[in-house]
Amino acid sequence: MCDRDDRELLAQLQRGDDGAFAALIDRHDAALRRTALAFVSTAASADEVVQDTWLAVLAGVAGFEGRSSIKTWLFRIAINRAKTRGTREARTVPMPELDDTDAPERWNADTPKHCLLRKELSSTIEAAIRCLPERQRTVVVLRDALGWSADEVCSELDLHETNQRVLLHRARARLRAILEHYQGGRDIERRRADAG
Repeated sequence: MCDRDDRELLAQLQRGDDGAFAALIDRHDAALRRTALAFVSTAASADEVVQDTWLAVLAGVAGFEGRSSIKTWLFRIAINRAKTRGTREARTVPMPELDDTDAPERWNADTPKHCLLRKELSSTIEAAIRCLPERQRTVVVLRDALGWSADEVCSELDLHETNQRVLLHRARARLRAILEHYQGGRDIERRRADAG
């Protein structure tokens, strides 16, 4: 159903329908942003990757021949741009950024400690994903963060089903080990605080 709807949107977009472009953005923008975050270090960088992706879509839509689904085409563009940007970022020292969880009204929703712990865990997970080898990172983001099926991932990455399963298993195992280490460190800190 979604592929058919995307094909209809694509046909409308190729005819110059701005409403079709807005609908395509509504459908895929959040997932593109989550994908980009697996390769870049900040939300601002992910936003730029997504913006570059949409500009590339506008520039290339007339030449898109439909040899893959529009979804596959969009994510291929986003992943390639995110990899390029992530590589460039790895050569620089990132500045910390503030996000909306730092806003005072957010502090009232939970205790500051809970907000800090949630932000710390989120940062740990994002850093762990970025540390994965590129193929594992791509597979785990597509499968676990975006909910793609194994067949979609195999098609997008030109992988055999067995290879996809191995990459996913290894990525999940590495992430699990990192998170267990993180949790173990949190338990030690909690025991020290309770003893002190």
